[in-house]
Parts: sequence; C-alpha cells; structure tokens
Amino acid sequence: MSYSRTVYSHLRVEGLSKSFADRRVFTDISFVVPQDDCVGVIGENGAGKSTLLRIIAGHLSADAGQVEIFHHDTVQPAVGLLSQQPSFAASETMEDVLETAVAPLRAAVCEVDDAAQALADRPHQEAAMVRYTEALDRAERFAAWDVDAHVNRMVAGLGLADVELLAPVGQLSGGQTARLALASLLLSAPDVLLLDEPTNHLDDDGVDFISGLVSNWRGPVLIASHDRAFLDHTVRSLIDLDPAPQPHQLNEAEDQLTTRGITRFTGTYSDYIQHRRDARRRWQNQYDQEQAQLKRLRAAVDQNQVVGHEDWKPRTEIRMAQKYYADRNAKVVARRVNDARSRLRELEQRQIVKPPRELSFQGLDAAYTTGPHYAPDEELIRATQVASTHRLAPTSLAITANDRLLITGPNGVGKSTLLAIMADKLAPDYGTIMRKPGLSVGLLTQESDFSAFAGQTVQAVYEQSVGLTVAEATPLTTFGLLHPRDHTRSIDSLSVGQHRRLALAIILANPPEVLMLDEPTNHFSLPLVTELEASIEHYPGAVIVVSHDRWLRNHWNGRTQHLTNSDASES
Repeated sequence: MSYSRTVYSHLRVEGLSKSFADRRVFTDISFVVPQDDCVGVIGENGAGKSTLLRIIAGHLSADAGQVEIFHHDTVQPAVGLLSQQPSFAASETMEDVLETAVAPLRAAVCEVDDAAQALADRPHQEAAMVRYTEALDRAERFAAWDVDAHVNRMVAGLGLADVELLAPVGQLSGGQTARLALASLLLSAPDVLLLDEPTNHLDDDGVDFISGLVSNWRGPVLIASHDRAFLDHTVRSLIDLDPAPQPHQLNEAEDQLTTRGITRFTGTYSDYIQHRRDARRRWQNQYDQEQAQLKRLRAAVDQNQVVGHEDWKPRTEIRMAQKYYADRNAKVVARRVNDARSRLRELEQRQIVKPPRELSFQGLDAAYTTGPHYAPDEELIRATQVASTHRLAPTSLAITANDRLLITGPNGVGKSTLLAIMADKLAPDYGTIMRKPGLSVGLLTQESDFSAFAGQTVQAVYEQSVGLTVAEATPLTTFGLLHPRDHTRSIDSLSVGQHRRLALAIILANPPEVLMLDEPTNHFSLPLVTELEASIEHYPGAVIVVSHDRWLRNHWNGRTQHLTNSDASES
C-alpha cells in the first residue's frame, strides 16, 4: 500500500535534552530527517530511544530544545507513534480500533462531498473554491477513496486476517495486540512515522510487508529497532544514542560516559558496526603507542638522560677537565632534560583517554559452576502429539541434554504455547509431555512483568527473585546485563529492554538444565543480541529458541523444527 502524497514534511530536532529524577537520558542532541528519508535509531537499552520518539510525538516533554515539523500545507501535520507497549481499552474490538484509525480518511471523503456541494451552490465564490481544492488534495494525498481496500490489505499483510473482527482486544494475544497497533498506526497515514520496535511479533511475511510500506513512505520515518536485517534493508542512515566516546573527548569516570549526544552515520547497520569496531581498534592502538612513549619519557627524565638523542653519552673526564666545555655541556644537558620534562608534562595533560570498558554480556553460562548433570544424548523432555485448542496443532519433539533447537513458524501457530507446555507453565489439551524428574527449566518469555515489585530497586528485585544466598554468590554484576549504576534505580524507571535484561539475569542466576528463550532478540539492544547469540553454543545445558529474527535463523548452527497449523516438521 502506498499513499499518493503531493505534500511533504521534514522533521528537525534541535538541542533536545531530557533527564529523569535518577538519571540524564540525553543532552543537546540535534538532527534533521528530510522528507522521504528513513533513519534508524539505535543504542543500548536505556539510552533513550523510546523517550526520544515519545518527545517527538508530543507524548513527553523535553527539558530543553525543540521539535519542528515543516509541512507545506495549511493542515496541521500528523505525527504517528508505534510504542512498544500499545494500550487499547479491553472492551474495544479489532473493528473499533481499525475504524478509529481510518475515521480521518472517511471524514476527508465526506469533506470533499460537502465542499463540492458548497462550490456547486456558489460556483463563483473564492472561499468555496479554496475549500474544495484543499479537501480534494487531502483526500487524494491519503488515497481516502480506497480506505476499505487498504484496511483489508493491512489486516492480511500483518497476519490478522484470522482474528475475529468483533473479538475484544482484551482477548487478543500480546503479539496480535502489537500487530493491531501497527495496523492502526499505518492506516491513519501520519505525515511523520515513528516506529518503536516495529518487527516484534512479526513473521517473515509481516516483516516483508512492513519493509515495503516503510521504504515507500512519503514522509520522515524514524525507526528504533533491534532487527539487524530489517535495519539493513530499510534505513538509509543511523542515529546512535549511545555513541562510543572519542580519544580526547573527556577524562570523566567510566560511569559518566553516557551523556555525549549522538553519532550520525550514513549507511547500513552492518556498515556502522564495522566502522565502530575499526574506530575503537584505532583508538586502542593510539593509546598503546602513547603509553609506550610516556613510559620512555618518564624513564629518561628519571635517569636525567636526553630524550630524542639516544646515542648521546656524558663527556669523558678528560674533556670535562676543560671548564669551558664542562659548563657548556652541563647547560645543554639541563636544557635537554628540561625539554623532555616539558614534553612529558604536555603529553600527560593531553594524553589519550584509555578506551572505557563497555558493558558486555558475560555469557549464558556466566553463573554455571558445576558440570552437566546428564549425558549429552540423554533425553530430558519428550512431547508426543501435544496440542492446545485454537493455539497449537498436534506436535511431537524430544529434547536431549546438549540440544540446540530453533523453533520457527508463522504467527499464530503456537510456538510460545509449545514452550509454555514444555516448561510446565501450561497443560496441553491433548497429547502427553514427559520430563526427567527434578529437571530444572528456565523460560524467558516475550514480556517481563515486574509490577509486583513497584517502587523497589533493581537490586532488591533481583535479591527477592533469586534469594539472598544466590544473590550474594552470584551478584547481578556477574552477567554484564545491567550497568552497576542501574542497580540502585527503581524498577519502574527501567526501559522495556532493561526489564527483559533483568528477567534473563534472574533465570541465569540458577542456570537451568533446559534454557528456553522466546524471541530473545526482542527488546534487547543490538550488541547484546549479537553477544547472546554467540554464547548459545557454550551453554552447558540444552537451549531451545523461538525466533522470527532472520539474522539469527540464517546463522543458526543447531537443528530446526518448523511449526505449521497442521503439524511440525524438523530439519
């Protein structure tokens, strides 16, 4: 679907700053997104991606700076935001949501009819002509006469065709609700499109569909996403809200290296990651070379040697017997040593900062202290024709102690349901499930709910979740999932991605013999996703992953089981 727009907008952000009570999010950031441009927003969890989009959309106030949308039209430009946590009234139906989204388009058609009638009544009145021209332009811009066809294509493209139109939103799954929110936003045809993790809950067909829409959108588009393949395919440039510090940029403490603004990069995400790696490697080389030079200077000054003249030797006693030469040599030596001291002081004052240690995931096995409890080929779980009414078709599989299993399939086939059954979180309606007695299973679900811990610190939530003994033996810092400065923050102030990082840490504190990860790339930052994927092969137990992520699937080294609406097939 595309909209035949003849009027364009562009977005300008100038000097934007935002702080919350316990932290500064970003400071003095500025950028422009021209018409027809698609820009990716990246950064670590908690860097402020969602906050930035909410400010641009007008849902949150900035501390300083301004957002301007230049729109060559008399109509106020519309800004549309897809948030990670869409909210609808539980009693609303899918039909209600879709109709609300297209109501302005239907109103545009009615306005054309009304304006046309007014012009027919007063054909020579200039105001009537202007009204009709503007109404017609707006309706054409949004292809308002094709709205019903647009709705049908959107519902089918986002995998909602099988959802009953009159079903209350409160009865929809989390994935269906997220896709409905995306459909609602796109159908409303905003002038500026802001998408926060738009590919979460989308299968391949849905990602292809949304990629086509975004690529052809006639207006500024900002996308905050963890999806590497999607970013590579859709965006033309990137804004990094968590840029690497520069060698001579500052001498602050390591935990203060988070408020520097942004980095703007033209190119794909893959290009940017390589660029960032190369820059850090150059920085490390420069730092190492300068430290070696400083070491030589300090040693030379300590020994009163002349730096820069390594072959110079003190005058012999015979030559120094002549007072004239002795005095002159002493002055030369003193001057050269003083010069060396001056160069040393200057270099120490402007020396390159040591590359800071970056927050780095320490692996799924970071807390694993004992060896495997089972032989590698020992069967731990066997599911035989397990099924759940309207959620999972009869499926059979077996999990061994050292298994690496990727479960794939389109939306709605029951992948999450299958994990819940195997993890003993849900009983199947049909079939049988067998588990080893005493088997420990950890399941990272798609959504992390810490509402029961409202008002408590992250550290307190971790201790209560894993137990004080485990928390002391395996502190939260073990995993490299949350920066130490975040441990004392309120759980309520964390981003969606940080909530999920904490949920993963809680599971890994008591490493399960079977680790299940439901869409592990959702909500996590791109660096963490890469590190997490690399650590899967080193986990001492079985790992079962459900994922739509193309990048992960293309690099998967284990076995794969594909679910359909009729049965499951293994490859």
